[in-house]
Amino acid sequence: MNYRHAFHAGNFADCVKHALLLRLLRRLAVKESAFRVLDTHAGTGAYDLSADAAERTGEWRRGIGRLMHITEGPLAEWLALLRHAGFPPAYPGSPSLARMVLRPNDRLVLCELHEQDHATLRALFRGDPQVAVHKRDGWEALTALTPFQEKRGLTLMDPPFEQEGEFGRMAEGMTALAHRFRAGVQAAWYPIKHRAPVRAFHAALAESGVRDIIVCEFWLREPTDPQRLNGCGVAVVNPPWKFEAEAHAILAALLEHLGDGEPGEGFAVTRLAGE
Repeated sequence: MNYRHAFHAGNFADCVKHALLLRLLRRLAVKESAFRVLDTHAGTGAYDLSADAAERTGEWRRGIGRLMHITEGPLAEWLALLRHAGFPPAYPGSPSLARMVLRPNDRLVLCELHEQDHATLRALFRGDPQVAVHKRDGWEALTALTPFQEKRGLTLMDPPFEQEGEFGRMAEGMTALAHRFRAGVQAAWYPIKHRAPVRAFHAALAESGVRDIIVCEFWLREPTDPQRLNGCGVAVVNPPWKFEAEAHAILAALLEHLGDGEPGEGFAVTRLAGE
C-alpha cells in the first residue's frame, strides 16, 4: 500500500506495458461484438509528469521522453493517443488509455485499493456510464467480477510487487481466471530484477495446465541486480490473432529508442504453452 505509481509514470516499463496494451485492445476491437476490460490495479488513471513526484525521479525522461518524436512504425498510434491526451505533461495510465479506445458498447472496470488513489480514480471517471470504479482488492476481483457479461474481453493485472509472494499470487490468479473465464484474454505485467523469481513464475504458468500463453520481455541490462528494475515482462493468456508478431515489432522499436547498448539488453517473445 506504500507504492505510488506517480513516481514511476512514463518510465520504460510503462512504455512496454502501454504499447502492448493498446495492441491487445485494438485486436479485441476487430470483432464487432462488445468486450469488457478489467484493470485489477488501476492506480490514479492518469499522471502529470510536471508534478513533484514525477520530477523527483525523472524516470519518464528515460522512457516516454525518448519516444515522442516518433510518428511512424509500431509505436506511432500509441504515441499519437498520448499527444491527443495532452502529453506533455499529461500521461495516460492504463485506465485512461483503455477508455480512449473503447467503443460505445464496450465497458471498463477499474479496481484500486489505495484510499487516495481510489478517490482520484473515481473523480477522473465520475459520470462516465462506460466505466465502473471499485475500491477492492485486485486479486479478489478476479473471481468477483468475472466472467464478463459480454463473454469476451481483457483482464489487466499490474500489481506493485512490493509485497512478498506477488509472483505466486499472480500465477494463482491467472490460473484460476483461465478456468473461470476460458475465453478471456489476460495480460499480466511483472518486473525483471533478477532471473530466479521470473523463472519460477514462468514454470508455475507452464505447469498450470493453462493453454495458449506467451511472455513478452524487455531488458535494459543483464538482470543480475535484485535492487534494480532491469527489465519487465507481460504474460499474455489467449493472445489475439496476430498479436504475437505485433508484440515482437513493438519491443524491437522500443529497444531501438530506449536501449543504451548495455550488456544484456534485449527483448524476446516466448511461448510458454501451446494453443
